[in-house]
Amino acid sequence: MLRLFNMACWGVFGAIFIAIAAEPVSIQAQFCLGLTAVIGMLAVRRLDPRSHTGRHVFLALGTAVVARYVYWRITSTLPPVDDLVDFIPGVILCAAEIFSVLMLAISLFVVSDPLERRPAPLLAADELPSVDVFIPTYNEDLGLLGLTLSAATAIDYPTDKLNVFLLDDGGTDQKCQSSDAKAALAARLRRRELMQLAKDMGATYMTRAKNEHAKAGNLNNGLQRTSGELVAVFDADHVPMRDFLTATVGYFKEDPRLFLVQTPHIFSNPDPLEKNLRTFEHMPSENEMFYGTIQKGLDKWNAAFFCGSAALLRREALTQVGGFSGISITEDCETALDLHSRGWNSLYVDKPLISGLQPESFASFIGQRSRWARGMFQIFLLKNPIFKRGLSPAQKICYLSNMMYWFFSFPRLSFFVAPLLYIFFSMHIYQANLQEFFAYTVIYMIANMLMQNRLYGTVRWPWVSELYEYVQSLFLCRGLLSVVLNPWKPTFNVTDKGQSLEQEHLSELATPYLAMFGLLVASSLVVGWRYCTEPDSSDLLAVVAIWNAFNLLLAGISLGVVSERRTPRANIDRYAELALGTAIVPVHISDVSYGGCRLEVEEHAVARHLRKGAIGVLSVRTSGENGIVETLPVVLNDRTVKDQGWLLGFEFSGLRAQHYRVLVDLMYSDSTTLEAMRQKRRRQKGLLAGMVGFARWWLNETARGLHQFARQYWPKVAALTPEQVDAAWAAETAEAAKLFAVAVSDPLPAAQDEFMRLPSMAAQH
Repeated sequence: MLRLFNMACWGVFGAIFIAIAAEPVSIQAQFCLGLTAVIGMLAVRRLDPRSHTGRHVFLALGTAVVARYVYWRITSTLPPVDDLVDFIPGVILCAAEIFSVLMLAISLFVVSDPLERRPAPLLAADELPSVDVFIPTYNEDLGLLGLTLSAATAIDYPTDKLNVFLLDDGGTDQKCQSSDAKAALAARLRRRELMQLAKDMGATYMTRAKNEHAKAGNLNNGLQRTSGELVAVFDADHVPMRDFLTATVGYFKEDPRLFLVQTPHIFSNPDPLEKNLRTFEHMPSENEMFYGTIQKGLDKWNAAFFCGSAALLRREALTQVGGFSGISITEDCETALDLHSRGWNSLYVDKPLISGLQPESFASFIGQRSRWARGMFQIFLLKNPIFKRGLSPAQKICYLSNMMYWFFSFPRLSFFVAPLLYIFFSMHIYQANLQEFFAYTVIYMIANMLMQNRLYGTVRWPWVSELYEYVQSLFLCRGLLSVVLNPWKPTFNVTDKGQSLEQEHLSELATPYLAMFGLLVASSLVVGWRYCTEPDSSDLLAVVAIWNAFNLLLAGISLGVVSERRTPRANIDRYAELALGTAIVPVHISDVSYGGCRLEVEEHAVARHLRKGAIGVLSVRTSGENGIVETLPVVLNDRTVKDQGWLLGFEFSGLRAQHYRVLVDLMYSDSTTLEAMRQKRRRQKGLLAGMVGFARWWLNETARGLHQFARQYWPKVAALTPEQVDAAWAAETAEAAKLFAVAVSDPLPAAQDEFMRLPSMAAQH
């Protein structure tokens, strides 16, 4: 009965919104109504920022503005049908906008009331289920695997109920017997090394005959040869905290139909955008929007899904569907979809319990996102949730949201191309004048951004989504189109992790971004020329110029994104002692990775005479009340002067099991530290502040990107420092601003009379 009542309420509200959207009003009235709604949203946000009622009133006002815009956009702005040259691209652009509005509507449904879970109940020792920990690997570095294995075997859980398995797909019989002698030798050496590493760590090494069905096949091989009641899955670069099982196991006792407890993916290093724009320390990471808000919204509708790692699953449920699904290359979401359709439940715990690694290079980042996009599109085509029996209507919508999100590349590129069609070819694909643009489009954009800022404010800053979408779109389109041609063709590509970029350089994928930036700069010059020479078109040119300017912002910042910076190490603040022969030198550890560390040393006779290749032993006291002194073998790699002392760069050498435990202690403390790091970056930024920050990025990153491009292709520019380039860029920008001010200082043509008296172009057609 309650369900019918809720459906009736949604129907009534939907009818009201349709009626409001279709009500004909003048442009002046529309502007006043839209502005009133925006002011109302701001008032509700300030006066009632936390209550559910205020949240829903805020979203209702925003939805009304969006509905008005969509109705106007469809009924009043499309070109005439008999003008196919304008009509076809006009319809494509309109469809892209409608898709964006549809995704907004689905997002509002998913995250309007996100679920906050209480902590898992603590179970007595005799109630604890047995747990198998799976760490699938393919080509990851030995040092990286050593950290993950060391942390996994140290999880706080009874040892007789915990088994850790290293599932190696890089040392299969197929690879060891490869016809390529060099590849076969490498596979055999890898198998031997990982077998010894697992043995030293107290884990079990496991491989299989053939590399079938990629990661899903590897996990299923582990399932078939183990027997734990629960299965924890960690990617090779995901280091679990000691309390991972303490925080998750209890939920399975409460719900016998629970198949999944998923936890967030927290990363200890920045993704390429964060690294190259230097935002990692103060801006929420890209994945924070998903794990901080969207997964909690999905959890409300029993639709939180498996994300491939940092999760605990019930073996009984996996066995019922034949193990991990392997039709698509995103086995995680596909498996969750199959289990939800069988009536199993899932749960999301918003507590950081693992620390992982992001792709270091922009090319690896794009490769990872392309795999996710292609995999989700595969599921959309082959196992569409709309036709999947057993799912509730809410679950169908939630899964559609997860899959359709990855189609963003098509509308994003449409928004880039559309203004260029008018600028270069005078194609009228968006029939609106300046006053309609402000009364409908600008008001809609403000309401849209306010809603997104309200829903995701602490986990996603304004305009950052647009930047992430743009830098991915140029390459994701090709991947999605390949799935359309053959949904069964995509193959699983392992993302490179743990790379270290030692030199600043231009990404190998930079060319399309440079080309797009150049095209937009040329289009801006054409707009300026046409504005001065075509006064009758100045109204529409102003609309297009604003649109094109925003695209130019994104394109300029993207030049900074594809200009790779050096990889930073994890900053720490620990003191230790360095033994060099018979001398003991007190040192400060300033940063560390699984490959090496950097030590700060005050003026010391021993440090002054060190040479590259010097061998030493670093003694560190582990954290905690009962910390003990452990050692790490190190070899000097470089030495630089700093103030009254030295900076010494050391590489680790000959690491064994006990050494990896020390590194885990240095690099990853506990879940409370991860949570503190996450909360530190969860700061809300308003629309205006976001726009100012975006403009600052554009000035800095456009100059840096162009400088990097020039250094790579013109040797003379290589001698200039980034500071000199920034100064030159600032001077040129100031001069251009003066020239523009002179160009537009004359009175506007008579055709541009008062704003409220402009005739409606839609009415003229």
